[in-house]
Amino acid sequence: MTTPREIFRDGMTRRESLRLSGLALGGLALGGKAAAVCTEPATPCYPATEKTQQYGFYDSLPTLDYRQTPKPPGTVFTPPTDTPKLESDEMRITFMGSCIPPVRRAQAMMSIFVEVGWDEVNNRAMDQFVFDCGSGCVRNYGAMGVGFGRMDKVFINHLHGDHMSDLTHIYCFGPSLDRLSPLYVWGPGPSGVRSPKFPHKLYNDGTKAFCEHLREALRWHSESFSFQNTSYQGYEPPTRKSWGLPVEPVPVSDDEPDDGYAMVPIQLDWQQVGGVAYANKATGAKVTHFPVIHCRRGSVGYKLEWKGLSMIYTSDTKPEYNTIIQAANRGKGVDVLIHEMVVPPEIWAMEAAHYDSVPVGGGETWDNTVKRLKQVQDSSHTPQGGFGYLLSQIHPRPRMTVATHFPVADDTIACALRSIHNQCPDINPDINLLCLQPITWSFDLMVISVRPGKPVQQFRALVNDFGFSPLYQGPDSSLLNTPKYHDKNGDPDPYAQIDPSASIVAGDDTYCTDGY
Repeated sequence: MTTPREIFRDGMTRRESLRLSGLALGGLALGGKAAAVCTEPATPCYPATEKTQQYGFYDSLPTLDYRQTPKPPGTVFTPPTDTPKLESDEMRITFMGSCIPPVRRAQAMMSIFVEVGWDEVNNRAMDQFVFDCGSGCVRNYGAMGVGFGRMDKVFINHLHGDHMSDLTHIYCFGPSLDRLSPLYVWGPGPSGVRSPKFPHKLYNDGTKAFCEHLREALRWHSESFSFQNTSYQGYEPPTRKSWGLPVEPVPVSDDEPDDGYAMVPIQLDWQQVGGVAYANKATGAKVTHFPVIHCRRGSVGYKLEWKGLSMIYTSDTKPEYNTIIQAANRGKGVDVLIHEMVVPPEIWAMEAAHYDSVPVGGGETWDNTVKRLKQVQDSSHTPQGGFGYLLSQIHPRPRMTVATHFPVADDTIACALRSIHNQCPDINPDINLLCLQPITWSFDLMVISVRPGKPVQQFRALVNDFGFSPLYQGPDSSLLNTPKYHDKNGDPDPYAQIDPSASIVAGDDTYCTDGY
């Protein structure tokens, strides 16, 4: 049987590799590979004693200080200078969200922010990307000093709420803060799955339709804030050629193509393996996509390549061969593989019930809970052992592998680490040695720095929990376009959409207009 490793060793074309991968899958289905012997672990992952909920491993990581420092009055505030500057050859990956539902106080839902290089003229990263934007992640972007102007390119892996729900916040408040240009949203096209109910309707469930409906659903918000300037003179929207896009970048609805409330979907053919989503010759950044297996047809993984560095983010998926092929990268490997992992159904239920250990004979309610969680795992996710097996099949191994979409704590990581060790014996199962190994588990505000010829580094970001997000830092007001709702002089009119007849007027007997 030809393996993905052999495909790339022999230098075959993608068409040939896909054909042979299909044959490989068929061989497995026909029993071409000996079945694994699955038994209960010799020792349980959790002792019957009180389990820890600490994050001791993360405390051992070095820190990067992203705390906003006070400045003298009159100092020009430019957000990037408040954060550690990237090296000219650096790819920096920050986890703004890292967990699977249900929600946790310690972890927001999935979102990864990737920056590459450094633009000395504009004092910011050369290029930057948002991969997924699940609920709660925007608070971490704000704490890291990342304004909406740096969040204008959003790549969504699939349209589950925990991967796109904060797109509402990014879209709605961008033009009020520091993004006076369109929001570009990449994502898969329609699934092609018909409803099992008569008349077997074929839903338009792709990214373009999602953006069309979302934009109209947020109409009240966008109109209500359009008394402000939402675009500026001289902005040149990207073209299909300049960004290397698979489709023309056309806004949904009737927004102007330079407006901050323009939403531009870049819909991808999710069945393509290695399809180009973005290829910017000016920055050298390229993003390709490939199908993964998650819950419903139409989920994709992304690969980002820049100046010899590479990162893969699969988001949610069952173990599958496309990831192995993409991570093998024709024998070159990748620098960072970010792949999801879930805890076993019994552990998931145990954590939710706040038990100290998995109960013996838990009863009907317990059994039904575990059964439902197993259905979710079987449909949609990679179990710990599956993650280890997948990693064992990638040659060469990624320089750093990151398990994500995972509820981290010392005990859950320790359990998962042992599962991976069973498949990859070279991975030490001692959690105390985790920071010395080419594998880790993501948590919110974890920062990974990748540079050619240097070890991949992990950091904890130090932030001010009570800090403010960056405000508008765009062109001078004379260069802003006339707002949609304006007065006779073309200036912003905050009263254009309201009835002020019952308002309390500022004055000596009421309140001061200066805000004090």
